[in-house]
Amino acid sequence: MTHAIYQVINDRATGWRALAACSGYPDSLFFPQGEVDEAQIRMALEICGGCKVTDDCLEYALESNQRSGIWGGTTEKERRSLRRRWLADRKRSA
Repeated sequence: MTHAIYQVINDRATGWRALAACSGYPDSLFFPQGEVDEAQIRMALEICGGCKVTDDCLEYALESNQRSGIWGGTTEKERRSLRRRWLADRKRSA
């Protein structure tokens, strides 16, 4: 991805991030390190469940290929599958 495209993606993300339900929570809740803590993942997903900008967050994660953490109410595994479909849809519509 070129620097210019990456900058556009980041600029778009700035607006919705201020409205995100996760704002104010520690990053470590949404980006666990080490062993998988299912309770921590459930807590992060619960916070996402009440968020007004989940769609924007997920779109950002797919566009910028965020491979780790919880984004848009999805886990890393869920996003891998979604991103494959998202890329295929983009290729078809191009």
